Amino acid sequence: MRVLFIGDVVGGPGRRGLAKAMPGLLSEHEPDLVIANGENSAGGAGITERTANDLFGIGVDLLTTGNHVYRHRDAYEFLDREERVVRPANYPKGNPGRGSLIHEVGGRKVGLLNLSGELQLTVARSPFPAVEAELADLRKRGAEVILVDFHAEVTSEKIAMGWHLDGRVAAVLGTHTHVPTADARVLPGGTAFICDVGMTGSRQSILGVEVEDALGRFQTQMPTRFRTAEEDIWVNAVLVDIDDSGSARSITQLIRPA
Repeated sequence: MRVLFIGDVVGGPGRRGLAKAMPGLLSEHEPDLVIANGENSAGGAGITERTANDLFGIGVDLLTTGNHVYRHRDAYEFLDREERVVRPANYPKGNPGRGSLIHEVGGRKVGLLNLSGELQLTVARSPFPAVEAELADLRKRGAEVILVDFHAEVTSEKIAMGWHLDGRVAAVLGTHTHVPTADARVLPGGTAFICDVGMTGSRQSILGVEVEDALGRFQTQMPTRFRTAEEDIWVNAVLVDIDDSGSARSITQLIRPA
């Protein structure tokens, strides 16, 4: 099984860039499953039904999110209804949406789990005990392959989660920082890992935000409206090849202009 996982899609420019790049990605790599992090897909922060449907319409099968998932209140009902979208499982249990899902791919049940780090982010429960309960539930529901989007700020916490889950899941893929890291590898137990996949958005920006807006915030410490940058869109993604046992054979970074 081959999984294409696309880093945080930032606003309309990221969605349009991905739409332009997707036919080539699909024809060149022939993934069995396409997943994207969509938590920045609506105006650079948050997700809506419309932006999710845009991504589904261009070939994304499943969506993960993160700390901006609740930015748009009108998305709450959609998150409860749409079974192809997950939000961090270690948020309060009564919050809109679900933390994991099962999706069938070629007759195999794939479990997708979203977690948030707790360092410099706000969660209800530490991701480490939370992941144990979620894995047990996914196994009970028949998951044969499990993929984890770990949406976290701190590299040490992400690496710790990779080692914690090594040999128990097919992949632990870091998101949130928008900067692709150079540590993609398969850990000794057969888990593909990367600290951060990166973003799908403008490289002529500061994390997808217009340079003058983000730079102005740093220089003045004053509130600044952040506009989503539109120039020089790049796709950051990884390909994970998974064997019949549910372990990763390889992980390959894809970093290319849209």
